Amino acid sequence: MNNDVLAYASVLRLSRSDIKTLKITDAYSLHKQVYGLFDDIRSDADKANSESSGILWADKGGDFHSRNILMLSTRKPHQTPQFGEVETRIIKPDFVQHNRYGFEITLNPSKRNKHTGKIEALRKRDGIALWAIERAHKSWGFVIHPDHLQVQINPVLQFEKGGKTITHSSAHLKGELNVTDRAQFTYSFLQGIGRGKAFGFGLLQIVPLID
Repeated sequence: MNNDVLAYASVLRLSRSDIKTLKITDAYSLHKQVYGLFDDIRSDADKANSESSGILWADKGGDFHSRNILMLSTRKPHQTPQFGEVETRIIKPDFVQHNRYGFEITLNPSKRNKHTGKIEALRKRDGIALWAIERAHKSWGFVIHPDHLQVQINPVLQFEKGGKTITHSSAHLKGELNVTDRAQFTYSFLQGIGRGKAFGFGLLQIVPLID
């Protein structure tokens, strides 16, 4: 990638007709449409080792007429898709050099049970807020201001994939953050946060806040 380019931010706009034709009914059908916009640069071994696809996305919803999908990627998507419209802009490296940002993100909040070793979903607002604040400070490269944090519990996400039913808990977080570790923060922005990134989770949407 060019040194003047950190990443690419794109919006996929699907009309009501596109959604019907593509049979967009759940996160998996959206996943297939988003990933189909990009050249697949990973080998089977890369996929088996869970190497990053370089693609993050978030369903921003829409209205009766259309639906918008926000995407962040290490390479440009195809600009003339068979369905929908794609608009892309460059994100330059200085975008992640600010100290304070407003943010929002949809996460699959979960953690491993120390006794059973199983991954368990977090479903209560206070528990999710505490989990996010702790994880941000420890692993994501920033601190979240507790007084400004809003947590919205979303319906559980469920879809069929390969004959199996996949279930993800979902929460939307919105607030303000301060960067504490620039390298880790940049990694979190580019690689996404948490589980379920292939299915619309983990895209850290940020806006610089200037004092």
